[in-house]
Amino acid sequence: MHLDRFYTYLQHEKRFSNNTLIAYKTDLLQFFDFIKTEADTSFSQPFLIRNWIVYLMDNQTEARSVNRKISSLKTYFRFLIREKLIDSNPMDKIQSPKVAKKLPVTIQDDKVNLLLDNEEVFENSFAGLRDKLVIEMLFGTGVRLSELLTITENSVNWYENSIKILGKRSKERIIPLNKELLLLIKAYLEIKKIQNFNNNSLILIVTDTGNNSYPKLIYRIVQRYLRYITTQNKRSPHVLRHSFATALLNNGADLNAIKELLGHANLGATQIYTHNSVERLKLIYKQAHPKA
Repeated sequence: MHLDRFYTYLQHEKRFSNNTLIAYKTDLLQFFDFIKTEADTSFSQPFLIRNWIVYLMDNQTEARSVNRKISSLKTYFRFLIREKLIDSNPMDKIQSPKVAKKLPVTIQDDKVNLLLDNEEVFENSFAGLRDKLVIEMLFGTGVRLSELLTITENSVNWYENSIKILGKRSKERIIPLNKELLLLIKAYLEIKKIQNFNNNSLILIVTDTGNNSYPKLIYRIVQRYLRYITTQNKRSPHVLRHSFATALLNNGADLNAIKELLGHANLGATQIYTHNSVERLKLIYKQAHPKA
């Protein structure tokens, strides 16, 4: 099966993030756990993969999740072909289930601005300033959760009013910072410095005790404050990333520019935000046109 060799390839050659590596390992272990009853059959038989897909679908696994698992297998078997460990690719005969396109869940930019301008919402303390910075960073830069966790104090370029983001596959990008966000970062760093934390971490967003922040903390912060401005069930860091992109598009930003700001590998991933804009135009038309 050569799984260790495959994981090394993903980590060092493909330069996948830890989260992506964990997802690949989980998918492959699930697959091999499913087929272990077929001891006398080669694991690269297409019918075994089809049986696994049917099993997943029968157990109410969403098509999107099934497709991710299929993608993991495709990458794995392509690796085995490349290393000449198998002669043919069983994934050539596998079809992925169709996935219904879902529009990104967003929050209107005026609501987010109302939240950030409300001085009564965020406590006048280190934690309060840190929480506000989390919301400002996610909405003001569109960074992913994993990217936010790796931003350091040195990532900010005070002369260029920008910040360096280390994205997927260690690809760097530069994102402009608005004046309010720059001032907030500066105020946060000043109060962070006088906390006299034992570890003095250079990671920008830290816990109340100065340790590096972690995903659950960011989720809790986002969910806590977004409830002030929305009743929708989905209140996650990615909602603010979607809101960032949609706000840019609605205000006339070029799609290619949004792609670069988001760190998307291709334009197709960015084009989903155009659907939100079309729906918005339809709503405006329906409300404003006399014959709508």
